[in-house]
Amino acid sequence: MTVPKPAYAQGFTLLGHSDQGGRPDAMQVQYHRDHLYVGHLFSGGFSVLDARDPRWMPVRHFEPAPPGTWNIHLQAADDLLLVIHARDLWDEFRDESEYYGGSVGSRLAGTERNWSAGVAVYDIADPARPRRISFLPVDGVGVHRLWYTGGRWAYASVLPDGYTDYVFGVIDLADPVRPRWAGRWHLPGMHTAGGEVPGWDTVRWRYALHHAIIDGDTAYASWRDGGLTLLDIGDREEPRLIAHRNWSPPFGGGTHTALPLPRRELLVVADEAVADRLADGLKNVWMFDIREPANPVSIATFPQPDEADYGARGGHFGPHNLHENRPGTFVSEYLVFATYQNAGVRAVDITDPYRPLEVGAFVPGGPTRMVDPRPGRPRVIQTADVTVTDTGLVFVTDYNAGLYSLQYQGI
Repeated sequence: MTVPKPAYAQGFTLLGHSDQGGRPDAMQVQYHRDHLYVGHLFSGGFSVLDARDPRWMPVRHFEPAPPGTWNIHLQAADDLLLVIHARDLWDEFRDESEYYGGSVGSRLAGTERNWSAGVAVYDIADPARPRRISFLPVDGVGVHRLWYTGGRWAYASVLPDGYTDYVFGVIDLADPVRPRWAGRWHLPGMHTAGGEVPGWDTVRWRYALHHAIIDGDTAYASWRDGGLTLLDIGDREEPRLIAHRNWSPPFGGGTHTALPLPRRELLVVADEAVADRLADGLKNVWMFDIREPANPVSIATFPQPDEADYGARGGHFGPHNLHENRPGTFVSEYLVFATYQNAGVRAVDITDPYRPLEVGAFVPGGPTRMVDPRPGRPRVIQTADVTVTDTGLVFVTDYNAGLYSLQYQGI
């Protein structure tokens, strides 16, 4: 296979590329037992790739989604694979500004249910052959993203009927064949069926949980235009607020990922760029000091990619996701990997948390074809997710250009 030449590379060596069996629309990626599990943004389903040789990553299985359903996010641990089911919102909102602007739950209330909503659980003891063993349904739009690193508890951003948008939900997997919903938490004003009234402009701003990363008994949760919360989940049935911070406005919102670095009492928070050509402003990756959990304080931002004019290149420029320090992958409190959409992936040294320093970058070449069905989309890369192994293998997804395998030279 011919590996496409990168547009820019520093500190990374390109090893391989996969179009995932003709489905190059790669969104979230999980690495588990030398296999990759990739959710598709447009193809409807997820794929399993054999990654024992990162230079050649053949597809071993494709699992189609039910009609009208997204499987874009998934989690793999303990030989279980959890896959989200939700309304395929690109079917509903062909214009991205409609999807990101305002309350999704309120706009879809009363819509005829013609999709699957919930979480599918698969046995992946044979990593190349997922075997579905259960399904946890939800009455509503569905589940957007998950956090699961093994054991009894999983965590979801879930949109049940009666809520303005996605909220924090706890899943009990004590018996994976019979999962159940446990605790739930939301920002005040989101539970309209309970008589709450939103305290924000529901047309302009979207208060919705993207997802939470868990460390111990604390959930670090990102709420798009609603900012950041730290939640005490010592009682999984009754999560409790520790702190809430929101910097939108004056900044443009889109809070996507909050990565805790517990030994250093730091938190890295990425705001997602969700509009073309910086129409939603220049987004940041923020450093927070969380020595006092009830009072998180922002102390720095990551440097912006500047070797090219990415803001004028088309598509989205700015952060999307972070490598999330999952058990079994590369775990560091001094080196962070972040995707920047049309600016590829970046490695950032935070040894001095007040002065983050870029130490590596990889920008793939442009996609050879467009699989994005939305009209008028520019033919540019949109690097979405990144996961890094403990040997420095880096797997990077793009929702038009497929999956790249890299070696980071600093590990």
